[in-house]
Amino acid sequence: MSFSASLKNEPSRVVAITEENTKALLLPVDYVSKWIKQYPNLNSLFFMQYNMRYSELLDTINSLLFSKLDKRLFDYLVNKSKMTESKKIKITHKQIANELGTAREVISRILKKLEKENIVKQLSDGIEIL
Repeated sequence: MSFSASLKNEPSRVVAITEENTKALLLPVDYVSKWIKQYPNLNSLFFMQYNMRYSELLDTINSLLFSKLDKRLFDYLVNKSKMTESKKIKITHKQIANELGTAREVISRILKKLEKENIVKQLSDGIEIL
């Protein structure tokens, strides 16, 4: 979205929060159009990223339409665990609710259910996948 916005010379509508120290490459908007013509690999990168994000969007829509929230929550936790390479995920119920588009109370209720099923363990500073 940010890349596309730069081509239209519009502000990006993307908001991102990093969970770890992150390095970001910022491209000057004035040069992006010129560079994608001058450097075909940059243009290829743009379309590869676009394709990946579009596929993720379709997967998300499919999940929203056809998966129950408890499955979506567990899949979300598994993905977070893989990204952080840890079974313990430092996150609040509110953060999860915001990312999954639901209420904190709903997340708390489902996590309690998953904990009773010995699938997760709630910690004072996050959640552990068992």
